[in-house]
Amino acid sequence: MDVSEEMHYEGLIIRPPSEAFSILFQVTVGCSHNKCTFCGSYRDKRFRIKDDPTILNDILFASRYMRHQHRAFLLDGDALIVPQERLVWILEEIRRHLPWVRRVGAYANAKSIKMKRDEHLVGLREKGLGILYLGVESGDDETLRQVGKGTTAANLILQGRRVKEAGIKLSVTALLGIAGPAGSLHHAQATGDLLSAMDPDYVGVLTVMVLPNTPLGADHASGRFILPGKRELLTELREMIGHTRLSGGLFFANHASNYLPLKARLPKDRDQALALVDEAIRGEIALKPEWLRVL
Repeated sequence: MDVSEEMHYEGLIIRPPSEAFSILFQVTVGCSHNKCTFCGSYRDKRFRIKDDPTILNDILFASRYMRHQHRAFLLDGDALIVPQERLVWILEEIRRHLPWVRRVGAYANAKSIKMKRDEHLVGLREKGLGILYLGVESGDDETLRQVGKGTTAANLILQGRRVKEAGIKLSVTALLGIAGPAGSLHHAQATGDLLSAMDPDYVGVLTVMVLPNTPLGADHASGRFILPGKRELLTELREMIGHTRLSGGLFFANHASNYLPLKARLPKDRDQALALVDEAIRGEIALKPEWLRVL
């Protein structure tokens, strides 16, 4: 087939920070859920899976011009929702045409993981799927309901454990501030409990940033949602770390949205991380200025 002279992308492209140097294949457009109140990434996109010729064209383009990138990432918001046979085909074509790619990653949600049988997940890992990124946001069921996640803490734990049991690395994100001041501590503690039960390989903690094109933005403008202050957010971070028991995973709070950059391997670095947060709470460490905080 004739290969076009560019990759095919539609709209805003979102990928995890750790996939900054990966080959980005947009195999779906938008997000299959797209109901989270805080997320404005896919509001202008109607979800669909791209056609096979377009996907194959991008793989062939990458095979010509991207020979020094050893990781690939499948976009958009939930590529795992692609039916099993087509997803296997995509992974096989990547392996066939880009044999130097060592790992393929993708976003997932609880629904798309649940739709895959255990043997499906194992099969995807055998075809090169090495990591899934799952947004849990909170371990508190009421907070999950309020932000429109469409799942429960128990289901998130179950689906996350299934990913790990299939031999696929699991990276999850949680959101500081999403429960507001009133629910802050319970959200932090429940999220730590969820992370402990799930035991992911990586945890990335972000601070919620209110976007005007979202339902949360409308709630904030009307006063129905209040952002916690800096001290409350730091206390929330401390509680979350204190309640998280990982078997050796990395806990990151160094996203650009956070006031206090932090990286720890738990449980080894727990005490050091808590001491750092305590220093910040006491005002002994300068926090990131607002103009540097971005999504």
